[in-house]
Amino acid sequence: MEKEPPVTSLKARVEQARKVNSPRSKDGLNESHAYGMAMRLVAELLSGLIVGLIVGWFLDKWLGTKPWLLIIFIFLGLGAGIFNVVRAAKQIEEKQARKREEAAEKAKIDEG
Repeated sequence: MEKEPPVTSLKARVEQARKVNSPRSKDGLNESHAYGMAMRLVAELLSGLIVGLIVGWFLDKWLGTKPWLLIIFIFLGLGAGIFNVVRAAKQIEEKQARKREEAAEKAKIDEG
């Protein structure tokens, strides 16, 4: 039996050690990423509500229809905010699904 040269043997051992010690990807979310997603969803909801509030207040002041346009635009802003939250949540879920698929494909390639 031929013995491998020491450099090749060392390289193979280093690669094997890197694979064993490399951080494994998790399907779950870490806390900082989850916090960032939650903050994005809250910002989406509040931005729609605040824009509706401001537009309704200015229109009421301009047209003299207190408080009717304010009430209407608060509900419209809330609806827009909820719509934006749902849209953002779908985008986040699609991104996570792509990451899971890529991790599964990479795991198959590494095994095979």
